[in-house]
Amino acid sequence: MYTVRPPFFLKWYYPNLIWNKATDKKTVYLTFDDGPIPNVTDFVLNTLKSFNVKGTFFCIGDNINKHPQVFERIKKEGHAIGNHTYNHLKGWKTDNKTYMDNFWKCQELTETNLFRPPYGRIKKSQISNLKSQTSNLEIIMWDVLSGDFDTKLSPEKCYQNVIKNVRNGTIIVFHDSLKAWDRLAYALPKTIEYLLAKGYRFEKL
Repeated sequence: MYTVRPPFFLKWYYPNLIWNKATDKKTVYLTFDDGPIPNVTDFVLNTLKSFNVKGTFFCIGDNINKHPQVFERIKKEGHAIGNHTYNHLKGWKTDNKTYMDNFWKCQELTETNLFRPPYGRIKKSQISNLKSQTSNLEIIMWDVLSGDFDTKLSPEKCYQNVIKNVRNGTIIVFHDSLKAWDRLAYALPKTIEYLLAKGYRFEKL
């Protein structure tokens, strides 16, 4: 079960995680989870390039090793990179040592100060370990979840989820994955076009 906007109690329970960016400017942040993979990530990169905007890609280490050329393209085109663990681990169901080992395995490839826990599921003890073992690490959550991973969701509904909930400083989540493809391909370009027309600008984290 998920909600487009994160429930208040989650923000209360995890006050030190980054859910949005405090700003009075019309700035939003596009983020993409679970890549890189051929074709889908390439579509995202082509779309961002066509609108001349930048995004942030939270990458799975195993996918980086499988598709290094796509990963290199993300970096070459000036987008930000985030760690999303090596094997997309769900923190609530993973012991701390395994979780940290998986984080570091991905960190060797991403070399970033940005991390997003897969599924948004992470224990406070894992947060503590991450903070104590890294310097300047930002744990990034989100302000608007497009729902593009939900195969029961129509592409139009995915698009509406985003544009109806955006505000200044919103961190938006899309997925550059095969599962999300039908909704992503429809909603991403329409979202960017709509928000640009509304005077928003896009920045990477």
